[in-house]
Amino acid sequence: MQSQAVLEIFERLALEAGRAILAIRARGIEVERKTDDSPVTEADRTAEAVILKGLADELADIPVVAEEEVAAGRRPDISGGRFVLVDALDGTREFIKGNDDFTVNIALIEDGVPTVGVVLAPARQQIWAGSPAGAISARAIMQQGAIDGRHPIASQRPATPLRVVASVSHRTPQTDRFIASCPKAQTVSVGSSLKFCLLAEGEADLYPRFGRTMEWDTAAGDAVLRAAGGLTRKPDGQAFVYGKTDQADDADFANGPFICAGNEELLERVLAEGACESIPVSKQISSGGSANS
Repeated sequence: MQSQAVLEIFERLALEAGRAILAIRARGIEVERKTDDSPVTEADRTAEAVILKGLADELADIPVVAEEEVAAGRRPDISGGRFVLVDALDGTREFIKGNDDFTVNIALIEDGVPTVGVVLAPARQQIWAGSPAGAISARAIMQQGAIDGRHPIASQRPATPLRVVASVSHRTPQTDRFIASCPKAQTVSVGSSLKFCLLAEGEADLYPRFGRTMEWDTAAGDAVLRAAGGLTRKPDGQAFVYGKTDQADDADFANGPFICAGNEELLERVLAEGACESIPVSKQISSGGSANS
């Protein structure tokens, strides 16, 4: 199946899951705790079930790794190198608080790379999508389950001063030290995978993440960012890949630290320095995209 056909399936299932989440939110949220003490709600489970059923019906030959399924001990064989990652409700803490920074995330991974991804923010009524054809943003008409006003998006040259996006609920001391090393940086705090989308739209320049995440948290947003011309790497400059199993120091599908940027030259300089100290606030870096553009 071609990437565009996969993308259309992901968009439709994200909208269905998003409508289910909003319906549950309207009638009230009950919070439970998983074995790792992270919160989970009926909305997490219902939205995931919607997506899993749709994927089973339309992409039955592709294994699916989904957050709540993994929490229940169900992990498919992904040795073929092609699989789907699902986080049906990313930003559960923001959802519980009544904030709008929660998203539905579906991504296709091929040989460690997120090639197709959809991020839906149901409460914001906005959707982002990325594929080999490029990245788009659009209005999500949740009542109708439709998408309107598609327009292409692309990451931009860094602003002066730099705009650094950080987590609302998961800031770490290392993240704060990194941001402090960026001269006069403007900090944008937002929840869930929306951080990737800000970079993809050119609304932010860097996203450093030193706290723990899981692959389903990042894959869809990462796919959108890469399709928009941005990139994601480990702090040592190595490729940031998906499908990590049998890790000696962490669980299957757990991510280590990473840094995202909308501009390759900016990221190369940050990685070379390990921080932002040497990046002049008065200089625009000239390169507008990345090797993924």
